[in-house]
Amino acid sequence: MDAMSVVEFVPTAESRFPLALPAQSPTFQETAEPISPRFALREFVARFVASLDVRESSRETYSRGLERFLEFLQSTGDHRPTRQSILIFKKALADARVGPSTASSYLTAIRRFFQWLASEGLYPNISEGIRGAKLSRGYRKDMLTADQCRELIDSIDCSTPCGKRDAALLNLLVRTGLRSIEAVRANVGDIRQESGEWVLWVQGKGRDAKDEFVLLTADALKPLLEYLALRRNPPLDAPLFVATSNRCANARLTTRSVRGIVKAHLRRYGLDSDRLSCHSLRHTFATLALKGGAPLEQVQAACRHASIQTAMVYAHNLDRVSNGAERYIEI
Repeated sequence: MDAMSVVEFVPTAESRFPLALPAQSPTFQETAEPISPRFALREFVARFVASLDVRESSRETYSRGLERFLEFLQSTGDHRPTRQSILIFKKALADARVGPSTASSYLTAIRRFFQWLASEGLYPNISEGIRGAKLSRGYRKDMLTADQCRELIDSIDCSTPCGKRDAALLNLLVRTGLRSIEAVRANVGDIRQESGEWVLWVQGKGRDAKDEFVLLTADALKPLLEYLALRRNPPLDAPLFVATSNRCANARLTTRSVRGIVKAHLRRYGLDSDRLSCHSLRHTFATLALKGGAPLEQVQAACRHASIQTAMVYAHNLDRVSNGAERYIEI
């Protein structure tokens, strides 16, 4: 372990927690004295992450948050982290304009880590009472108009395999409201027929199986079929969307790749804003569906929201714009 991977942690006089692996040393209930003056933080982070009964993507999220906190402690020379250390880190995230959702995920990882350390008798739980970043009541991303969606997709050069893929991908996201992770998990064989209609079975966020589907209208299906024909009709277990570069040709796209593809096309189209992203296409789908007359319950089902309250935010925003009290002011 290199020097940068070890942070010294000296327990406070009040806690008297030992700082050694419990498998080799007595627990804090058995001794009042610290056993080791050094605390190999990354080693304990690895043990903590390995102990979690969560998805691999969640493990990566916890690891990222804890790595960010470790780098912060190292940069500030903080070798005795306290509750105040976490609060300063929280403020540093806000000063760096880290989004509230990302900041909250980091703080959740820190809270669970120190809860685990305390349960193992390794360090006091200094995270108790630390709250996540304040999230906005509404949606944090903007949406596109129907005209912008058409023009955005039409602006993609479909004369190349990469362009064919990107047009099919963006068109699918706008017309079905898929999350980026759902598009990434999709296979060719997930395009099937249900009651005579074409659908795409998806593995939603937090799901273990592909147990829900989105309806593929003719306008959503046609670009997909053209893209798959260009790939010479790949096997059913092949990823629906694959990389086209020589280095990783035919490898499944990652969520980062999908988000990057959408962002790149938004910028080329002239929409370069922090409030426009891949997730904006999901908001666009829900809003346009409601504007087109879809009942709230149908939008909830299509977006696979656990609660109708989530879908109601879209309806509230539409109603607020259409029936704003500001329209009644005459000066």
